[in-house]
Amino acid sequence: MDPLSNVLALLKPRSYVSAGLAAGGDWAIDFPPPDGIKFNAVISGSCWLTVDGVAEAIRLEEGDCFLLTSSRAFRLASDPSVEAIPSDVIYSIARDGIATCNGGGEFFLIGSRFSFSGGNSDILLAILPPIVHVKRDSDHAAVLRWSLDRMTRELRDGQPGGFLMAEHFAHVMLMQVLRLHIASPDARGIGWLFALTDRRIGAALGAMHADPARKWTLQSLAERASMSRSTFALHFKAKVGLAPMDYLTRWRMLVAGDRLANSTEAIASVALSLGYDSESAFSTAFKRVMGCSPRQYGDAQQADDKMRNNIGAQP
Repeated sequence: MDPLSNVLALLKPRSYVSAGLAAGGDWAIDFPPPDGIKFNAVISGSCWLTVDGVAEAIRLEEGDCFLLTSSRAFRLASDPSVEAIPSDVIYSIARDGIATCNGGGEFFLIGSRFSFSGGNSDILLAILPPIVHVKRDSDHAAVLRWSLDRMTRELRDGQPGGFLMAEHFAHVMLMQVLRLHIASPDARGIGWLFALTDRRIGAALGAMHADPARKWTLQSLAERASMSRSTFALHFKAKVGLAPMDYLTRWRMLVAGDRLANSTEAIASVALSLGYDSESAFSTAFKRVMGCSPRQYGDAQQADDKMRNNIGAQP
């Protein structure tokens, strides 16, 4: 798999459909910080989006989509000056999956959210801005809206296989938004996601993700990037924010953490499969990157999973 697919597979995104919103007249609604990533599409009408900690409100037009990537409270409003009501006032009495404000009729929005059951979500969320705005004139906006509409129908209609279909539509949407963001001329962030658009650095990242157990050296990675070793090292750190070998070690440890948390594989076996000749060398690297020993990490993650399963997934 390519690096982006690798990371999303590691994070194990799960999607949940939120109730749609129909509004009319002058209206404003305050929403609590979302659990995970929030994705919405404006089907008809327009509104203003205000997010805590973001200086300027964003005007959303019919056909626009947006992604909220951090746990921050936000507001949707017909006008930023309108006094807002808490979202639970109308969402607690939503009917057929639709919350209605002031009778509806002028504005309609549908949405979904993603949570990450694989942990380590910061490897993606920490390098994204709090708002990713996909404007209606984008070639991909129509695909996103269609996918979201299909996902909503699958879950509401109760057809056989509907949940799995909805999950696939949600993953397509998340991938499309991330692709759009990193391809945008306004996106000039630092991190592995943005580095994927650099052909040479992307080649080196792809090689590391494809074969993390290989005895990579700075020279062999530079050759994959068709660059000299010194130029590659400088360019990689400028794009990714980490030195090449530091990135490789971190990726290995994230893969190891996932396997320790989700399998009964022995630590020595995990170490060997990721290119370490001894369990002690692997454990030292793991503790340096992850902050605890492999055994402690695996036990803690499995305990967390049991707790989540006992509580149940919340939409």
